[in-house]
Amino acid sequence: MHNTTLLHLRKASIIKQVIGAFLFIIGVFGAVTNNVFNLILSGIGVFLMLREGSEIDLASKKFREIYWIMGLKFGSWKDLPELEYISVFKTKENKRVQAMGASANFSNPIFVLNLFYNTNKKIEAYRTSEINDAFENAKYISEIFNIKLLDATQSESKWV
Repeated sequence: MHNTTLLHLRKASIIKQVIGAFLFIIGVFGAVTNNVFNLILSGIGVFLMLREGSEIDLASKKFREIYWIMGLKFGSWKDLPELEYISVFKTKENKRVQAMGASANFSNPIFVLNLFYNTNKKIEAYRTSEINDAFENAKYISEIFNIKLLDATQSESKWV
């Protein structure tokens, strides 16, 4: 890991990304060759490709909430507040799949890194499905900012 920026993007299905790209291209092509109203298809395509997340610049101690579209990141940088500690928290990410009138819910365990400040306010810094990746990033961040690390992956939280 050991990069100067930590980037976290919410996952998006490949099918959603492909359909979004297809609608975007068809909309732009249609607007250029035929009708400006085809730009509505491009707007829908952009909406389908849109991913949200956060980015932390560890060197300059700034962060931003970002919107990511086809490799382009949008969002304004803010100074990180005075951080108190970082926690690694285990939770579940729920997904719902629907096909042919039937639906199923799936949940996967994930690990979330939260940066806490002002006693109870937090910034979600990172998500991963691998516990080793979570702790490697959390330890690195705690060293850079000289803050404590809380392991909240078990029922009893403990300082590391």
